[in-house]
Amino acid sequence: MMMRNWLALQQLLDSAIPIGGFSHSFGLETMVQEGRMTSSAELEMYVRTMLTHSWATSDAMVIKAVYRDVPPGEWNRLWAVERLVHMQRLAIETRQGVEKMGKRLLKLAADIWPELDMSEAASAVREGRCLATLPLIHGLVCLRLGVPLQQAAESYFYTCIVTTINSALRLMSIGQTEGQRLVARLTPMTPLAWNAASELEPEDAYSNMPMAEMAMIRHETLYSRLFMS
Repeated sequence: MMMRNWLALQQLLDSAIPIGGFSHSFGLETMVQEGRMTSSAELEMYVRTMLTHSWATSDAMVIKAVYRDVPPGEWNRLWAVERLVHMQRLAIETRQGVEKMGKRLLKLAADIWPELDMSEAASAVREGRCLATLPLIHGLVCLRLGVPLQQAAESYFYTCIVTTINSALRLMSIGQTEGQRLVARLTPMTPLAWNAASELEPEDAYSNMPMAEMAMIRHETLYSRLFMS
């Protein structure tokens, strides 16, 4: 069972899983067009900063709330944390993108792993009590698969890293090999990011990436776009 769950986690982390991540750059396209992102070194610094000042302190808090609130059945407390974190995303495109990807993962999870109980989240979405954002559904799938909390958070960081690098490959003069080198250098940062944020309570979630937020806001006004956000 442990091996089966480990392999299921690899499937969840596969960049080919069709939840629409390839359609969203979450502001990266804006920074490239405006000349703020021109090299792999700048891209690496951007991902490192997003990891420590946004993904770990914001999205990971939703995952932490899943592990805290689902076992005792405190679903409303979980929905409140999800909404708190989601409303901190200033750009409407970004909020829509995170919701679309989460809802797609929720549907896929029910189809791929029918033995996992995702019924509470599905009914809460239908009733408007839950937004089904990507970090929440990722955390719920990991919990149902028996993945430990830290591994669930780090695996989410990994998907964020890979999604960002894959977007950059289509926007910048970076080859596939350099992209994989970046992923290899950035992956060891995930436990450090989790350790730095692990003492936060879910309700203490915050993001401190104003330049990235502004890039996300400006994306919808770009003259030409490859990505939806």
